[in-house]
Amino acid sequence: MKKVMLSVAIIATMSLVSCKNETKKETTITEQTITKQVASTQTTFGVRGNCEMCKNTIEKAVNSIDGVTSAEWDKLKKQINVSYDESKTNLNAIHKAIANSGYDTDKVMGSESAYKNLPACCKYDHEMEMSLKGEVKEDENSNH
Repeated sequence: MKKVMLSVAIIATMSLVSCKNETKKETTITEQTITKQVASTQTTFGVRGNCEMCKNTIEKAVNSIDGVTSAEWDKLKKQINVSYDESKTNLNAIHKAIANSGYDTDKVMGSESAYKNLPACCKYDHEMEMSLKGEVKEDENSNH
């Protein structure tokens, strides 16, 4: 009987030591976890274009830049909304990427050679207005 009680006491003591070590390990792991937040800058500016193919090309050009987290071009308003990390890229690089793909922005004229290689439906009017305000109907811009 003494042997059984002694065995139970030893097993119970080992369990307590084991539990304490596991708790200690969890605390150490929790203390080592570090969360890094990335600062994001958002901007909107004008970009000329006509159709869904334009949208794909413009957004692809912007999203190819390291540091850009999102880009969405609005076909009707002729503007793009971009979120990016300023520690990795800047607004000029974004304008240049769009221009290199053949599209005018409100700061940089599109590359003429890239423009010539755009599909016929993407050949926009170089005088069209950008960053249109308010509600825009598709019919108002379809003949540009």
